[in-house]
Amino acid sequence: MNYAIIAAGEGSRLVQEGVKYPKPLVRLDGVPMIGRLIDIFMSCNAESLSVIVNEQMTEVREYLESLTLPVPLHLVVKSTPSSMHSFYEVSRHFDSGKFCLTTVDTIFRRDEFARYIEAFETDDTADGYMAVTSFIDDEKPLYIDVDPSMMITRFCDAPFDGVKYISGGIYGLTAPALDILDRGIAAGMSRMRNYQRALVDAGLKLRAWEFDKIVDVDHAGDIATAEAFIAGER
Repeated sequence: MNYAIIAAGEGSRLVQEGVKYPKPLVRLDGVPMIGRLIDIFMSCNAESLSVIVNEQMTEVREYLESLTLPVPLHLVVKSTPSSMHSFYEVSRHFDSGKFCLTTVDTIFRRDEFARYIEAFETDDTADGYMAVTSFIDDEKPLYIDVDPSMMITRFCDAPFDGVKYISGGIYGLTAPALDILDRGIAAGMSRMRNYQRALVDAGLKLRAWEFDKIVDVDHAGDIATAEAFIAGER
């Protein structure tokens, strides 16, 4: 599995709220947030890791450059206008095969993620596995509609009758999704949620994989929430 982390945001809200570390280096249970993600990925059949940080994040870049990993690390240092553009930049370094992408502040439990990756790796019928959760913690969630077999039928900005899931921000995809990414960037698309809609519109088979809970670290108060959520998993 090829893994990628988007860590190119400025984390301005955390800075304004008095957090002294760049977001990727905020510690959860004593471990930098980005380090925890990397540890999880390395334990789940990693073949390569691609990470993008912005040009101002010298501490994060230095941290990543200090790591010794058992797989190739592709580090992109570039400021981008959106997470979709960041995705495009790291995708240039993907090896062949399936890949899994997430943002650095997406917090999930190790055991749930391991089951998700195992299912994605062994499924030869789906074009992608998108993490979903019924736990709504996001300020602007992306709502997801599924059919009885948990295949995604649409992505919606607003809730609808019978809605159960929102996007968890973990994207497991295959090569056809990169073609759609390239076309989207060329057409001026700039939001991950619009890219996901384009995947459905193109007829890709996207399976929704349920996580019990996924949280984001956007504010200083979210750090304690995230620590409590993952407490005891090590």
